[in-house]
Amino acid sequence: MRVVFPTDENMGFLSQRGAHFGKAKYYTIITLDEDGIADVESVLNPGHSGGACGNAVANIMALKPDAMVVSGIGGSPAEGFAKAGLDLYFDQESPTVEKSVELLLAGKLEKSSGNGTCSVH
Repeated sequence: MRVVFPTDENMGFLSQRGAHFGKAKYYTIITLDEDGIADVESVLNPGHSGGACGNAVANIMALKPDAMVVSGIGGSPAEGFAKAGLDLYFDQESPTVEKSVELLLAGKLEKSSGNGTCSVH
């Protein structure tokens, strides 16, 4: 399972999670298997332009993820990810990717129903 985490630094699973997925500097991608973390990679966010975060949705989907974990998300991108079939989870507590992965593996993160959480989008 490939899980994308928006981050503002390139420190692997120790990266601080980014608050805004479309404007994060990096996307940290964690590949999980039955034993836990199998691989960690980080890619530079190619940019975010236009309304409704359309580029950000396309940028993330180009990474071939199975899921993404965000702090919050606007309605338009949440709908875009739902239409693309991406599982979206919310974590407003964990400061790092590592801690968020622990919660995801423990089944403690809320899964999106396709609705956004941010009113500014």
